[in-house]
Amino acid sequence: MKFVIQRVTEAKVEVENKTIGEIGKGFMVLIGVSDEDTIEVADKMIKKMIGLRIFEDENGKTNLSLESVKGSLLLISQFTLYADCKKGNRPSFIHAGKPDFANEVYEYIIDRCKEIVPIVEKGEFGADMKVSLVNDGPFTIVLNSEEI
Repeated sequence: MKFVIQRVTEAKVEVENKTIGEIGKGFMVLIGVSDEDTIEVADKMIKKMIGLRIFEDENGKTNLSLESVKGSLLLISQFTLYADCKKGNRPSFIHAGKPDFANEVYEYIIDRCKEIVPIVEKGEFGADMKVSLVNDGPFTIVLNSEEI
């Protein structure tokens, strides 16, 4: 499982020119799921993401968590995080999770985050989405379940 976490001052996702999810200060997270992932892996990734202390405190140190700043989440599924570019110039996505399974895990992540974070918005699995954001910093963290 892969999470690309961007600290944002605002972010939104649109489908067919309609905003379906929008947040202020918080994390915009791109989520990639593989067929090897499990609910236990998702729980570990969620715990790590929620606990990240990457917001600045009064001294300008990255010392505050999402909860500390009353931040929100915008969670977007993105199978292209599993692009394999080893051969040729056209990426292969054979390592991405099969759609039904990946959507099930994505929805689990959303539901679990809603138990922890007051404001959780989401994209639409499998849709052509337009995502816009203001990356604060810029500050981007890549979490890979194989590395945590």
